[in-house]
Amino acid sequence: MARRWNGWGDDSYVKEVSPHGGALIRSVIGDCQALPDATLADVMAQVPASRLPQHPLISSDAEDRVRHARGQSFPDWLAMRSGKFGTFPDGVAFPESSSQVRELLDLARQHDFEVIPYGGGTSVAGHITPAASQRAILTIDMGRMNQLLDLNEESQIATFGAGTPGPQVESQLRARGYTLGHFPQSWELSTIGGWIASRSSGQQSLRYGRIEQMFAGGRMETLRGSLDIPTIPASSAGPDLREVTMGTEGRMGIFTEVKVRVTRLAEEEKFFVMFMPDWQQAKQAVRELIQQKIPMSMMRVSNAKETRAHAHLGTSESQFKLLDRYLRFRGLTDERCMLTFGVTGSRYQNRTSLKQIRQVLSAHGGVGGIIANMMGSIWAEGRFKFPYLRETTWQQGIAVDTLETATDWDNVDALMQDIERSLESALADEGEQAMVFTHLSHLYGQGSSIYTTYFFRCADSYEQTLARWKKLKGSASSVIAQGRATISHQHGVGKDHAPYLAAEKGELGMAVIRDLLHQFDPDKRLNPSTLLPDD
Repeated sequence: MARRWNGWGDDSYVKEVSPHGGALIRSVIGDCQALPDATLADVMAQVPASRLPQHPLISSDAEDRVRHARGQSFPDWLAMRSGKFGTFPDGVAFPESSSQVRELLDLARQHDFEVIPYGGGTSVAGHITPAASQRAILTIDMGRMNQLLDLNEESQIATFGAGTPGPQVESQLRARGYTLGHFPQSWELSTIGGWIASRSSGQQSLRYGRIEQMFAGGRMETLRGSLDIPTIPASSAGPDLREVTMGTEGRMGIFTEVKVRVTRLAEEEKFFVMFMPDWQQAKQAVRELIQQKIPMSMMRVSNAKETRAHAHLGTSESQFKLLDRYLRFRGLTDERCMLTFGVTGSRYQNRTSLKQIRQVLSAHGGVGGIIANMMGSIWAEGRFKFPYLRETTWQQGIAVDTLETATDWDNVDALMQDIERSLESALADEGEQAMVFTHLSHLYGQGSSIYTTYFFRCADSYEQTLARWKKLKGSASSVIAQGRATISHQHGVGKDHAPYLAAEKGELGMAVIRDLLHQFDPDKRLNPSTLLPDD
């Protein structure tokens, strides 16, 4: 795969936006004008001389440094497209073993430079973006540590190099009859070490769990030495070091070997779509399914705005009209909401689960049928392609970003409405309107995640477009921080969310986190300004 240097994923893949889908977006935000893109050659010419010592593991090549300078947050996107990167890493290392990572960390302490770990570069919260510093900056790319190192079939524990990306995790396990089952939307690019460092959640977490249920142990290289976490199924011996290290986003050390709990491949897996009469019926139905613990591998519920948007963006105009006529014939209006769900297991288990699921959904007015079932297969085929939409819309002058949170069921409606209102009104002083819609992507007995997408019009310059995003992001993040919710359910904290972390953790909690990180990195050379805003 040829990676885009200034955007998401495979440079050869294009996710088309249907004409009626594009018309829907413009009907809300207005006509758009694309901003000019910088060239790779222009950006490479800006890369300054390296401040790092020469070392056989470190490359100071300009293109390597450009390609590792940014992730996929919206500010990163604008930096890449405009060519105004600001800060580049002084070099990029490509270690192939834990001992080489250990060597690089020792070198960082000896020569007083900063270190940023790099997995797949998929960060949407500013985790890997270097901040301006008086010290040299080394980015450590873990991509060559990408192999299945061991598979203990008796205990079902697999050991991977931390730089193994999702497709290689699955292909190496499936060759042995196993799966990890961790499928974030960033799956094709993100790495197993990055999932743990940012406490990731996969699309099929109802069956396999979040990454914290999968992570069994492993090795982290720190400035204080190697930290080995044994694979014990359960322990009451004090705080869990797995939990202590997860979500630290490179501030404590760098995962080099990861041990995960794997599962035998299921006999059968299927995905379906049904439509509910309205949001309340949809939410009540999925809450009932989850709280009854009916086996499913995934369940997603889109509100009416997102249902309408996806029906336009994911179909041709003739397909959309056919679906719309069918659903209206079945009595569903513009308030209808789409449910996407999956079952994974034996054929017998799946038949039993599907019978129970359909009984609950039908009792709440759900409508399925052949057309809806076909949409389930379409979703499964393209479920990792939505991030490519940013490239297509960008070329039309349309900016798109997402944000997510999680809260208890009794707070879901109010928080979702407040988030959407904050985004829809954030640019009112400029006479601009954002197009906003939401789905619940991960469900729990206690509550749910809330995942919101927003489109807005690019301004006349990159600086003004960034200012618009800051208004949108700041407004919604403040609502979340004050709304009895987490600032991030699955994207992590990075630099973008760091100012809002204290609202969730509290004064004492923040002090504990600072003290923990200080123990491992008193000189703040590991990924500074990420997770915690540094003094």
